[in-house]
Amino acid sequence: MSAEYDALEKNGTWDLVPSHPSQNVVGCKWIFRIKRNPDGSVARYKARLVAKGFHQRPGVDFHETFSPVVKPVTVRLILTIVVTNG
Repeated sequence: MSAEYDALEKNGTWDLVPSHPSQNVVGCKWIFRIKRNPDGSVARYKARLVAKGFHQRPGVDFHETFSPVVKPVTVRLILTIVVTNG
């Protein structure tokens, strides 16, 4: 867990800022997994820090959301252009 935390700090994943009384502070939670080899022995331990986004209130903590997902028609168009131009 400390290795994962150190990596998050090193990468500048977050900035510590003072909280405001009118703002909702989103909590976080550690998720732990054990990755195993085919024979069942432990390959490595994994830790992931996730935000508890379900505590956010629409219109108060955020106003709009965006998910950068490519439409299938866009992928087909780009592949067609690539194949056509060699």
